[in-house]
Amino acid sequence: VKRIRAVWLKRDSGQYWPSIYHTVSSPCSCMSYHHDSRRIFIGQDNGAVVVSEANSNKWLVQSHQNRVSDMVFSLESEWVVSTGHDKSVSWMCTQSGSMLGRHYFTAWASCLQYDHETQHAFVGDYSGQITLLKLENQTYSIITTLKGHEGSIATLWWDPVQRLLFSGASDHSVIMWDIGGRKGRTLLLQGHHERVQALRYLQLTRQLLSCSADGGIAVWNMDAQREEAPQWLDSDSCQKCEQPFFWNIKQMWDTKTLGLRQHHCRKCGKAVCGKCSSKRSTFPIMGFEFPVRVCDACFDTIKEEDRTALATFHEGKHNIAHMDMDPSRGLMVTCGSDRIVKIWDVTQVVGCSLATGFSPR
Repeated sequence: VKRIRAVWLKRDSGQYWPSIYHTVSSPCSCMSYHHDSRRIFIGQDNGAVVVSEANSNKWLVQSHQNRVSDMVFSLESEWVVSTGHDKSVSWMCTQSGSMLGRHYFTAWASCLQYDHETQHAFVGDYSGQITLLKLENQTYSIITTLKGHEGSIATLWWDPVQRLLFSGASDHSVIMWDIGGRKGRTLLLQGHHERVQALRYLQLTRQLLSCSADGGIAVWNMDAQREEAPQWLDSDSCQKCEQPFFWNIKQMWDTKTLGLRQHHCRKCGKAVCGKCSSKRSTFPIMGFEFPVRVCDACFDTIKEEDRTALATFHEGKHNIAHMDMDPSRGLMVTCGSDRIVKIWDVTQVVGCSLATGFSPR
């Protein structure tokens, strides 16, 4: 990554060309633009945050001791909230340039979302946890920690209207956390084959867009009736045929049998052996858009209409590391480590499926 921030303008020819250059002291690791105040916030590999305004005034704050991974600007409080690879989240005042507070985690802080109204910050980290903090001027409090992913959190998206938090991770999955419902409801969505690196929720059409490192783009129908995936149950023997698992030495000795490998049915969550879970099936109502292991008993209860897909999938044909969208203009932009930037036409996103209007420009 070059140490240059460039503003690209669309010319009459339809091509985008750089029009403004600004050199910074260290490679840029993340960037945020606030349209109303016309301010650009640049996070750098050396932990510094550069604030650049429309009148070209610039100032720099050493916000972190390592790479800045994500940042959010709140005009309501005049704060910049940022996360970094120094395992911290910090918030500073843009009017005075002073640091207001900092909280440390046990792992690199990788991504961030912020609720401007309540001053709650959601921070994802490399351990797979999401921490919810209430930020104050000189202090903070930890509200809760969300645990559900088996890999590092790569991206978060917060919808302040329905108060839904979406997270994507290196375990190839997306989880919807119902923060506003106060019931602890979570929905697991599995349809990617690589690390999920970008998310956007379209509140108007109740659709979630997720992008993965292999170029996969999924459009999830979040208006459909869905069920929570069950918690996996623990057992020393198969909960169907009662044969012992390989660590159950006592039962193996008593029955003079060899132990079996443990599996779990994705529909009922029971611990089963391979013989009792020989079938595979999609089950979109629980978020399983590709075939997963189910026990034979659950397989017989799944009807053909239960396998109807609740998501559509598209091929971005390039590594997607970041994605942003302007629903009002029907545009989406994706970029990746392959140095390719694509602008997508999604003009039919409002009121209908994206599948009919999904093509790169």
